[in-house]
Amino acid sequence: MRPATYASYQRVVQLHLIPGLGHLRLARLSALEVQRYLNQKTEDGASPRLVQYIHSILRNALNRAVKWQLVPRNVATLVDPPRGGGVAIHPLAPDAAARLLEAGRHHPHEYLYALMLATGLRVGEALALRWQDVDLDKGLLGVRHTLERLPGQPWRLTEPKSASGRRTIPLIGPAMVALRAQRARQAETRLHLGEAWQDHGFVFSSGLGTPLDGMNVLHQYKKLLAIAGLPTTHRLHDLRHSTATYLLAAGVPARVVMEMLGHSQISLTLNTYSHVLPAMLDDAAKRLEAIFPTAVSHAG
Repeated sequence: MRPATYASYQRVVQLHLIPGLGHLRLARLSALEVQRYLNQKTEDGASPRLVQYIHSILRNALNRAVKWQLVPRNVATLVDPPRGGGVAIHPLAPDAAARLLEAGRHHPHEYLYALMLATGLRVGEALALRWQDVDLDKGLLGVRHTLERLPGQPWRLTEPKSASGRRTIPLIGPAMVALRAQRARQAETRLHLGEAWQDHGFVFSSGLGTPLDGMNVLHQYKKLLAIAGLPTTHRLHDLRHSTATYLLAAGVPARVVMEMLGHSQISLTLNTYSHVLPAMLDDAAKRLEAIFPTAVSHAG
């Protein structure tokens, strides 16, 4: 298990599961008790997404208990967690994305946001990007790591969650421009700092060469949204959603989009971006109609 995932599970167990169900002996835990607990969490104001997460962790734990023959069955599989609660996807329309990039001119992170929009990189992937992963001559970018920060621990580079996360992405013109400009800007900073520069090889780094802090990158992104007159509810991850939306709307096959985004299954790509499919289907129908053979009329 990834350390960040472990820490997340640990928080849920300590803050929710132990206070709510920890007084019950494992052998006496019933589906009714679990259902009552989940219902109470919802009534107390917990979001559906949080309650679903709590249920998922409990279900996984009880699966282990069944394997170890501590209980005969997993009662968490017999209850109904709340529905809904998925994070809404709000990709930026092309004109809105253009306004964001315009607002970011001369900002320290302008090329970071531009590259994320042009490649669909996750935030952690973009912050972990090193110059050795970039081939500007061939126009390719390799995703090899993600940047991980845990409370009280130093930053570190970790492998992507799945094999599909390791991928090579073709760089379009705007991405090449952003990377070349970032390299030039970084070279000036390095020259100015001299020996004070900490060379970790990151494409996007702090003024000292160390990796950027994701929370600061998000905070600055929200500021630029406000300057551009766009809703500050947009997440950094919406840049990735925007890329996928543009690709699908341009007619790029879903399997190719899946490969570029690093999804492990094509169903994830299609289910996540189903909101763009109706317009694409309408366009496909119009194209079919334009070339569809018509019967020759024999009238007259």
